[in-house]
Amino acid sequence: MRTAAGFTLPELLIVMTVLAILVAAGLPSFGEFVRNQRLKTASFDLFSTLVVARSEAINRNASVTLAPVVAGNWGGGWTVTAAGGTVIRSQEAIPDITIAGPDNLVYSGSGRLSGAVAQFSLTASGSNVVNRCISIDLSGRPVSKAAAC
Repeated sequence: MRTAAGFTLPELLIVMTVLAILVAAGLPSFGEFVRNQRLKTASFDLFSTLVVARSEAINRNASVTLAPVVAGNWGGGWTVTAAGGTVIRSQEAIPDITIAGPDNLVYSGSGRLSGAVAQFSLTASGSNVVNRCISIDLSGRPVSKAAAC
């Protein structure tokens, strides 16, 4: 005679109960983890765009403008445009992230900002989410830090 292979119903129920408890305990912190990662990604996207805009201004020896797609709403995406109107780079909207910054940025042909020092503040909802700040000095170099501006 062969014995039946498999799990009994009580064993299966115990495993399912333990799994449900572990998922219930880990799910809230996973949500905070996802929000933190989205904020880091948005910060990196903006930082890399600033580096590209500065680099293009130096390479072209002409003004390059970084501006939000929707006026005043950096979270809705942005574009990098050369002096002739050529779009160099564009970024789509970033959901669930709030980005506050200047109306636009203009890099001169020397790679410096045309105007005052600028800052971008990136925030997301959540109690344990670490806000991000990107500062641009007059030389045009961006600096990112994990703190509020």
